[in-house]
Amino acid sequence: MDSTNSNRIFAEYKKVIGQFKLPGIDVAAILETRRKDIEAIAEANTTAIAGVQSLAQKQSEILRTTLTELQSLVSRVGQSGAQPAANTGEVVQQALQKALVDMQELADTAYRAQSDSFAVVTKRVAEHVEELKTLLQPKK
Repeated sequence: MDSTNSNRIFAEYKKVIGQFKLPGIDVAAILETRRKDIEAIAEANTTAIAGVQSLAQKQSEILRTTLTELQSLVSRVGQSGAQPAANTGEVVQQALQKALVDMQELADTAYRAQSDSFAVVTKRVAEHVEELKTLLQPKK
């Protein structure tokens, strides 16, 4: 959600809420809370998109590296003109080990993306609770 979209949504929300006059309730404060909610959602979406892009980039790097290594292995075997060398098993084992490390990196990237997005929303929920407590306090 970009800032233009969030501003448009907020303007519509403000127009609707502004029509009501509620005694003892700070409408401006309620409106500001909604603005912060919309901004938090936009930030969480941006964080999630960045995480997905990072994940896709990492997957592309892994695929590119794996294909390059495979092409190199096939080329070496083809140049020798003989059966695959005795260390082919070792090369395959190394490739599998690297694949496992790469998969762990992908999982870590996905976890960070989810965690960062969740942190934005969690922070806003905590702020919202505090704002509501303040709004619901009897005015002196």
